[in-house]
Amino acid sequence: MKITIIAVGKIKERFYRDAIAEYGKRLAKYCRFEIVEVEDERTPDKASLVLEGQIREKEAGRILKCVRPEAYVVTLEIKGQKMDSPAFAEAIGKLATYGTSHIQFIIGGSLGLHTSVSARADRRISFSELTFPHQLMRVILAEQIYRAYRILNGEPYHK
Repeated sequence: MKITIIAVGKIKERFYRDAIAEYGKRLAKYCRFEIVEVEDERTPDKASLVLEGQIREKEAGRILKCVRPEAYVVTLEIKGQKMDSPAFAEAIGKLATYGTSHIQFIIGGSLGLHTSVSARADRRISFSELTFPHQLMRVILAEQIYRAYRILNGEPYHK
């Protein structure tokens, strides 16, 4: 299976890049894993709602260009479905069982996702009602994908 994370913006902090690279190495045993970064839009302080909508729309255009037609698309959204790690693993396992060969996870920019991206999603999930930096969310998602594969393969993993 191929798993892609499509994320808005580049990671500047080395410690985030290192953590993602580590999970990428670990995931190589289970799947083809990649991260695709799309350019983010600069958001001025005190941007109007109209400007925020325009920014989300521009970022959505970049995201949607990366979405493969055959891929199963999962967006990370605050209002998405919450699940624990075993349920997340089960969802990935079911997709593989029923022939899905490519899952694309989408992490939006600092303003969230445009409705056009949410509309393309096959599933919307939320890891928490808390707000996380988008760079950290990539690490968390990569770790949860790795944890899912460990669970699916009956391999030990710390709780």
